[in-house]
Amino acid sequence: MFFANREVIATMWDSEHAGTQASPSGPSRRKVLRALAASAAVPMLAGAQSANASAGTAPGLLYIGTWRGTQVNGAWFDPDGGIMTPFGIVAQVNASWQAKHPSKPVLYVGSGDAGGTVSAFRIDRATGALDLIGQVTTDSAGTPGGLSYIGTDKRSDTVLATNFAAGLTAALPIRNDGGLDSPASVVVDTGSGPHPRQAGPHPHHVVVDPSGRFALVADFGADRVFIYRFNRETRVLSAGETTGPRSYAVNPGSGPRRLLFHPNGRNLYLLNELTADLHVLDWNPWKAQITLSQSLSTDSPEYSGTKSAAELGMSRDGRFVYTSNRGENTIVVFAADWRTGRLTLVQRIPCGGVSPWSFSIHRGNRWMLVANQVSSTVNLFSIDPRSGKLTDAGKSMPIPNPDCITFG
Repeated sequence: MFFANREVIATMWDSEHAGTQASPSGPSRRKVLRALAASAAVPMLAGAQSANASAGTAPGLLYIGTWRGTQVNGAWFDPDGGIMTPFGIVAQVNASWQAKHPSKPVLYVGSGDAGGTVSAFRIDRATGALDLIGQVTTDSAGTPGGLSYIGTDKRSDTVLATNFAAGLTAALPIRNDGGLDSPASVVVDTGSGPHPRQAGPHPHHVVVDPSGRFALVADFGADRVFIYRFNRETRVLSAGETTGPRSYAVNPGSGPRRLLFHPNGRNLYLLNELTADLHVLDWNPWKAQITLSQSLSTDSPEYSGTKSAAELGMSRDGRFVYTSNRGENTIVVFAADWRTGRLTLVQRIPCGGVSPWSFSIHRGNRWMLVANQVSSTVNLFSIDPRSGKLTDAGKSMPIPNPDCITFG
């Protein structure tokens, strides 16, 4: 069914464009995608619901982006049986990163296209179909390269987007219908590093601190974590008036990639891509200050190849921290001390494929889904909630060059 759906897309897409040229009344792109997703998803959902009738649990939606591709793929996930069932392409859009609205059935998709566009789609929860609400750009100059990350801040109804190519972070207001307005504010990083990929600032991730007063930006190109003020009422990001933003500097050539606050609110984790190390940081919201507490490698002691860390995540209870390592093709598990945030290595396990670009942990904390970008598979791992250890479930789903997995 997956490949058959791709053929249907090609047929409908050709018909649309042919109709556009010969007849203005041809079907719109939105109608084509809605019809396709509905036709693909309904029979699949019916079968999945029937299979799980005895358990009383309906499968949930997954949306998977395609690295440097032009599509978002849909799938159903049954957490009772650990079953992943793809149902085809649901949107023809560049999908560098995705984020789900905190409460509304809306999916945001950030693109790697010039200008860094963010698209908002309404989710049909019965079929998985996506209906385009609207699009906004983060960079009026149209810098080639686009976005590296988007996320939502529930308290302020904001999508925060980091534009890797343009060196900026934008705050996009969320409308009542889930659509987006143009940026309420934009901040531009400064700096560079010694690596050829660090010729200028390249923000890779942004998080709002537990106080809600600051937005922290991990800048891959500048080798810094920038600390900006964030006003949740106005959605304005701002730097110091005279001295610029505060920042935390890593060793030159580290390439900061991912940030994550511990639930204790006092500790922050930073994953560096180019050195594949993980920093445990102390966070002082009164001084807007970051200090280093601990540094660990995500590489095994015997590894001597190219370093490349990618994703950072945590169990819902804050007891375990997970990272992906694209150099060794592993997922690394650490136990976290609640009081200090300091980490202890628990496990290093093969990712089940090649180049674990990202992963997502299901809300039940029993499953991790890993996007292995180069091997074009999404691989499933079970999680032991007591030890935090992962076990390869031996199940994978074919998705072309997956880069981001979002529960819908």
